[in-house]
Amino acid sequence: MASHIALLRGINVGGRNKVGMAELREVVTSLGHTGVRTYIQSGNVLFSAPDGDNATLAAALQAAIAAAFGLEVSVVVLSRDELAWILDRNPHPDEPDPKRVHVVFLNAELPPAMLERIKAAEDADAAKGGGTVTVVGPALYLHTPAGFGDSKLALALFRIIGKPGHTGVAATARNWATATKLLSLCEEK
Repeated sequence: MASHIALLRGINVGGRNKVGMAELREVVTSLGHTGVRTYIQSGNVLFSAPDGDNATLAAALQAAIAAAFGLEVSVVVLSRDELAWILDRNPHPDEPDPKRVHVVFLNAELPPAMLERIKAAEDADAAKGGGTVTVVGPALYLHTPAGFGDSKLALALFRIIGKPGHTGVAATARNWATATKLLSLCEEK
């Protein structure tokens, strides 16, 4: 049973930031974590760690990944219980296509000015029949009826949040199918 999930942003996407999952598991294990598993190639790592602060765990993973692969990637770490809490609050439970709902996992709640910019982007996209963003604690629920890849709102959202070094907030998205699978994998022994 995994106690934590690390979500890496921007690895193995479009042929950039290539990281092998076996090598990634070795890096995470080298930090003293146990039961290390990965799920698909997009940077989802499940592991057990003694009770630890998510920010400390994420910083250690970011540093280890930079040292091992030469990549500066954002890492968001959640406990199993935090992931369950976020998934329980899905504002789109009736969406039949799990690839139309994405959870944007954050390492901190967004500041009011950033939320205002996201709301303005949502309003502009809504006029074109676009998606919606719902904020619940350290997560954004992005509903993209036309698909994530074609969503101008998704693109705007990540431009607004930007890189963690610029805003202090790390963010990475997972579609609903992946997010729920991660929780079920946490339950496996």
